Amino acid sequence: MTPLDGVNIWAYLLDRYADRITVKRRKPALENLEKIFNATFKLANAVGFRAMNLRDLCGETGLSMGGLYGYISSKDQLAEMIEDVVRHATHEVPKMFADVADPLNRLEALIRASIYVSEILQPWFYFVFMDSRVLQAEQRGTAKESELHVQALFAEVIAQVPGLRGSPDLVAAHILATFQDWYVKRWKYRAADIGPDRFADSAVQMMRGYLASS
Repeated sequence: MTPLDGVNIWAYLLDRYADRITVKRRKPALENLEKIFNATFKLANAVGFRAMNLRDLCGETGLSMGGLYGYISSKDQLAEMIEDVVRHATHEVPKMFADVADPLNRLEALIRASIYVSEILQPWFYFVFMDSRVLQAEQRGTAKESELHVQALFAEVIAQVPGLRGSPDLVAAHILATFQDWYVKRWKYRAADIGPDRFADSAVQMMRGYLASS
């Protein structure tokens, strides 16, 4: 179970930004949102988000400029929506395991779910990590606050481990850095034939090995 996946993400965006999206027929709106964001990730990887423009996006999606404006008004809005998806997904994951009493078990659930969410939404996470500098100053601040919020949630669980050595915040930061390595440096794990299950198993084993010996 994940809060967003490759199917419901388009419905989330359509409902979340209903006040901005002028296209009201749901089926074509969902299909075009998928086209727009997939094209955005493709162009951002090929030429860089800063270099691409809305005409490039029209060419990649087959939408007219007027059609595109039915969904977004600027590149800034695109970047804002991508950051919002990542923020929503990462903030919802901890809520899914709030009733797991044992801190190590809850931390394992959080680690696995976070890795799987970043696998399902890899282009979104990669964009925020690599291209967050193109966000407006206020949005950059929101992205930073979001990461610190997630780190604090992990640290809160880590602090409940009996006999903990060291700083919960620092351990949480190390765990989040592990997730980032997974979705940013995918080529490294693909070359070694390491899939998300194996990576998650290793991350959990490392976490338990350290915290269980505290």
